[in-house]
Amino acid sequence: MRAIMLMYDSLNRRMLPPYGCDWVHAPNFQRLAERSVTFTNSFVGSMPCMPARREIHTGRYNFLHRAWGPLEPFDDSMPRMLKRNGIHSHLVSDHYHYWEDGGCTYHTQYKTWEISRGQEGDVWKGDLTVKDLPQLWEGHASRRASSYFTQDQVNRKYMQREEHMPQRKTFEMGLEFMRTNRDEDNWMLHIETFDPHEPFYTLQRYKDLYPHEYDGPLFDWPVYGPVTEPRSMVDHCRLEYAALVTMCDTHLGMVLDAMDQMNLWDDTLLIVNTDHGFLLGEHDFWAKCSMPFYNEVAHTPFFIWDPRSKVAGQRRDALVQTIDIAPTMLEYFGIDRTPDMQGVPLKDTVVDDTQVRQAGLYGIHGGHVNCTDGRYVYMRACATEDNQPLCNYTLMPTHMRGFFSHEELSEVELAEPFSFTGGLRTMRTPGGRGKNIHEFGTMLFDLQEDPGQEHPLDDPDVEDMMIDHLIREMRANDAPAEQYTRLGLEDRV
Repeated sequence: MRAIMLMYDSLNRRMLPPYGCDWVHAPNFQRLAERSVTFTNSFVGSMPCMPARREIHTGRYNFLHRAWGPLEPFDDSMPRMLKRNGIHSHLVSDHYHYWEDGGCTYHTQYKTWEISRGQEGDVWKGDLTVKDLPQLWEGHASRRASSYFTQDQVNRKYMQREEHMPQRKTFEMGLEFMRTNRDEDNWMLHIETFDPHEPFYTLQRYKDLYPHEYDGPLFDWPVYGPVTEPRSMVDHCRLEYAALVTMCDTHLGMVLDAMDQMNLWDDTLLIVNTDHGFLLGEHDFWAKCSMPFYNEVAHTPFFIWDPRSKVAGQRRDALVQTIDIAPTMLEYFGIDRTPDMQGVPLKDTVVDDTQVRQAGLYGIHGGHVNCTDGRYVYMRACATEDNQPLCNYTLMPTHMRGFFSHEELSEVELAEPFSFTGGLRTMRTPGGRGKNIHEFGTMLFDLQEDPGQEHPLDDPDVEDMMIDHLIREMRANDAPAEQYTRLGLEDRV
């Protein structure tokens, strides 16, 4: 038995033909939908990049306990479990956050791994000759001053041909693994590309598919937050994103071609997923994290081909989440999930749309705690302007790009063990202000009547139902006690 997981970063489902988009050139995503099950009700869990990857490894939510960070010593890692059970797990990726302090324990869980450098501001090429930086819009002056913008311009100098693009290199490494091991058994290949994450840099042949008039400054890297740019820039940036999605589609096609040529469909599980979507001006926001997680971010594309049932060209409406990936992969190889995993194997859901949960949580540490039952979305905001109390619980005191500060570490206390820490006490440190969303307030949406989430619902009975779901799922996650206080839910616990 073999398995392939093909993962993108920041892939917006509304830009894909299987989910109703009729203007983005992505024929291979449509081809994928015809060869697999398309999930219509897939949602994120922990946000953004590395918290999502921790869920892929552990099969449980983590955003209520800590912010961005590595795997913890007590975490059960799906690739490591495969490795220990004789399944060769191999990672190929250009997702540069794996090589930073805040993501440094993920790739080492695989039996073997390969990397491709150069995405975003990856500190890759040390070329000091790049001094003539492109013009940016006056509202993006801070971006021009960023060292990551400078490094990105350096990196682009070495990506002028498709074979030099990190995404192409990543897929070539994945295809090499497939060709080398086509006649071998018991392997799992994880192909992961950073694209179509910003900056939306791609080659002219993809841009030419989206002709439009634009003579403004360089704009393929939105600043997280409210849209302040003129409409022409917004439209241009959306087309830059679409061009990068088309490049992603091209490389997806290469994997599908290889599966055809090697007859892998008969015995190879295929999962195609993303960590989250991306706001491209909807709700007057760019990107993610600094605003509520509307469905453009939280409602994700997700596809599974299971060679055991061979169900293809069908859609499934069951509510599934990122936490289901690890249990699904383990079950496929005949390995029991651990008691700490909250996710559920999706074998039966692929066959007959078996429901696996009443409701699911999603969010970012210190932001809204969101809950959905598939129809309603409830975004519970912090109850106070200072977004307190909020703590991090960890034995790996690193942020995205660096260690916890001396000030944070000087305030460390040992917390009592959680149900998933194997009896270990964690370090509890102040969590800062988090992603303070008090200004947005608590919101409730009915996706059936308001799929665009444009009209918050005022219905006390539905809100009461969603609060019950929220608290039940928080308890199942063994959420820290202060999270209930932060959300103003003490009286309901």
